[in-house]
Amino acid sequence: MAHYIDHPLIKSNAIEARLYQQVLAADVLKKGNTMIVAPTALGKTIVATLVAADRLEKVKNSKILVLAPSKPLAIQHESTFKEFLTVPCSSITGAVKTDERVKRWEESQIICATPQTVESDLLKGRYSLKDVSLVVFDECHHGVGSYSYVYLASRYVKESKFNLILGLTASPGSDKEKIKEVCDNLYIQSIVVKTEEDNDVRPYFNPVAIDWVRVKMSSELEKIKTHVDKALKIRLKGLKNMGVIRTVSVNKLDILKARGRVQSAIARSVNPKKECFQAISILSAVINIQHSQELIETQGVVTFNKYVARLRKKKTKAAKSLIQDPNFGKAIYLAREAEKHGLEHPKLKKVTDIIKKELGQNGQTKLQSDRYVKDADQKSSKIMVFTQYRDSLEMIHQKLEKEGIKSAKFFGQASRDGEKGLTQKEQKEIIKAFKIGEYDVLLSTSVAEEGIDIPAVDLVILYEPVPSEVRMIQRRGRTGRKRSGRVKVLITNGTRDEGYYWASVNKERRMKHQLIDPDVLEELNSNAIERMENEKRVKVLDPTPKKEELPVVFADTREGNSKVIRHLSEMEIDVKVQAMAVGDYQVSDEVVIERKTAKDFVDSIVDKRLFKQARSLMEEFKRPLIILEGDDLYNGMINPNAIRGSIASIALDFGISIIPTRNAQDTAAMIKRIAIREQSGEKTPIQIRTDKKPVNLWEQQLFIIESLPNIGPVNAKNLLEHFGTVANIINASESQLQEVEGIGKKTAANIRKVVDSKYLYFQNEIKEKKLL
Repeated sequence: MAHYIDHPLIKSNAIEARLYQQVLAADVLKKGNTMIVAPTALGKTIVATLVAADRLEKVKNSKILVLAPSKPLAIQHESTFKEFLTVPCSSITGAVKTDERVKRWEESQIICATPQTVESDLLKGRYSLKDVSLVVFDECHHGVGSYSYVYLASRYVKESKFNLILGLTASPGSDKEKIKEVCDNLYIQSIVVKTEEDNDVRPYFNPVAIDWVRVKMSSELEKIKTHVDKALKIRLKGLKNMGVIRTVSVNKLDILKARGRVQSAIARSVNPKKECFQAISILSAVINIQHSQELIETQGVVTFNKYVARLRKKKTKAAKSLIQDPNFGKAIYLAREAEKHGLEHPKLKKVTDIIKKELGQNGQTKLQSDRYVKDADQKSSKIMVFTQYRDSLEMIHQKLEKEGIKSAKFFGQASRDGEKGLTQKEQKEIIKAFKIGEYDVLLSTSVAEEGIDIPAVDLVILYEPVPSEVRMIQRRGRTGRKRSGRVKVLITNGTRDEGYYWASVNKERRMKHQLIDPDVLEELNSNAIERMENEKRVKVLDPTPKKEELPVVFADTREGNSKVIRHLSEMEIDVKVQAMAVGDYQVSDEVVIERKTAKDFVDSIVDKRLFKQARSLMEEFKRPLIILEGDDLYNGMINPNAIRGSIASIALDFGISIIPTRNAQDTAAMIKRIAIREQSGEKTPIQIRTDKKPVNLWEQQLFIIESLPNIGPVNAKNLLEHFGTVANIINASESQLQEVEGIGKKTAANIRKVVDSKYLYFQNEIKEKKLL
């Protein structure tokens, strides 16, 4: 007979009393900030619920913040906590309007949210974390780099009166440094690893059997791959002769590193050699070929052919040379012929046979209508197939439909190659239909690995293994929840399938070994305690000044997702976020700052935004600045001299100073320093430009001249300075126009043609109508 948890804040008969879950919750409350590593089916959310109930009872009038990396998962957590607890619970995501988010925060004791939304609200001062007694970081392995989890953990430790952090994950990763980074970022003091093999877990856990299903690559595919291999070998030999790589035995990572080295060489050189750009083009082609090899080995000709079709649309030199390559061209021809004759990767037949057998074992009989009638005395199987690529997803779907097997495609919200992504509503409808049995098989890309409430399935089929232990754990976690589960992994003999599978197995083994290392755990605990104590000590010794005493920085709303605002808020700066007509940050009436990452700077040269933005800055402010962030300015395909010329033009033609910074944190520190400098002495209110200044006379004059053919901002300025008035320019002869620097014979002739030609709009319009 089942026993249930008895607690004032937990609904009656809602949570089954499982000893291992109660022990885990007690350990969190006793040991402090904890990461729980356990498979999906072990009930990590139940542990979080037990800890939350205890905190709400002990810390009166406090709140619980449950963070999840996706909107569906945050809403799913809201539903779970409402099901189990008696306290007000709501969700906060980007889909909820600002005022409603603030209302929900104030009225709820448990808030389930996406981290980016909470970070944005905190930076804009809409609420604080001071009354939060527990923060749950679900899928806490995301807590690395500049992800919002990192900032929220730091802010929580500084701001809250009662700290407790709980991280939940199926796997924090196999890399020791990454595990340590996650733990450091989230102030983790203790790690608990639970597996299905533990004695206290085994009675509640449904075992999952993993079966390798080996297939042999067909002779047709082998022949296609031979030609692709030849195309690769020629390019690798060329790179070796150029000194770019040492050996032709390289993998994707080796090629990416080689490309980085060549890009750095281009950046360091004043006049890069032609060979450097040739090497970049060859390296790009090699990356395309390696991807083609993978598709042929693991997916088949349909997926390969669709990839080739996308390559044809690319205008790059690498893509064009590849399409024209005789070896690669032969592979394309053979693959196209193979598809015409219905030849496919043997995996496709294998996955179809497995599914047909699975469904047949449950009393299903195929009718003429291609529908299945399920035996009422049998439980119908639910099958889920994971594959890396949407192209393969479509291929498998079509094959199953031909066999009369009802399947649904499930993929992400992003659109690709003209195919629209699924909306969140459409995803929910598909899951619901799968749950009630409208579909026998759910075909999914990696989007269903985490953050989606997928019903338990009996069989998970991996169309290909993935080299990530995190993703393998998450995929197999979709089965074995309600009864024994099975996983079948399709592996093509002698291909990268085998390497990927063993990579994930070895990484998972390494992860478990590292997580139970007592020395690592002891170091984690002491580090976390020391860092948290330092945060509290700083707050006591150096209390935050009042807002009116802090330097003020106005940030444009478009910078809301940048990490600069986050770092400014950590630097005792009064950040005010609002819409600005010009620039990204304003620190005084005269000084505005346009922030550009290295990539954005290069992109704005290509799409010609840069000089328009520079002019707006110059027109609106006396002392505009551009902060150029990042050290990879010359790592793209644009010639470094074009970049240098643009920087020189910004400084000399527009008189705008350019300040280099290393990263977002360095940018924030620079903005703070500029703000302090500008705001020293008597403080006066800063007027923010929410609209551009009215267009004045000289701007109108420039506008008119810039509308002439082949005339840009610099030439327009030169013409006006030379002739003095718009009328003089309009009346100037071709020879007189050519006296101005930058105006050649062709441009002068085009100007005269526009000025002197008769206006024929109505005649042209009549002609067009007659033609119609």
